[in-house]
Amino acid sequence: MSGFREPGFSDRQKAAQEARKNLLNKFKSQPGPDDPAVLAKRAEREALAAKRAEAKAAREAEKAEQKRLEEEAKAAEAARIAREAEEAIAKRPRPRPSKRPGATLATPPARPSASNVQKSRSIELELIASLRGRST
Repeated sequence: MSGFREPGFSDRQKAAQEARKNLLNKFKSQPGPDDPAVLAKRAEREALAAKRAEAKAAREAEKAEQKRLEEEAKAAEAARIAREAEEAIAKRPRPRPSKRPGATLATPPARPSASNVQKSRSIELELIASLRGRST
């Protein structure tokens, strides 16, 4: 392999100079800002940007419409529930006036007797005692 020769300083300088020339020529060969091809590309990019903006506005309008429809549906559902509640109240039987003199409405339900209250209290205490016994 005696044919390989390492490039010297002058060879490296010439190669760098050639690379700079090629880069400069490449830059100079590009079309200017007033070139028809550049103007056409710019117009195309602007048209695409306008289409994107239009599509975005359409999507936002669609979202706003969807939100409005959902709010209307919620309001209609709330009105329906309120109406059904009012109808249920209206259908509820009203107390009839009492036939006794001096009473305006039917008598209220009787209170539980003292013996019934005492029985229920003793049952509650037994239940509490049994629960405490199990947990400890």
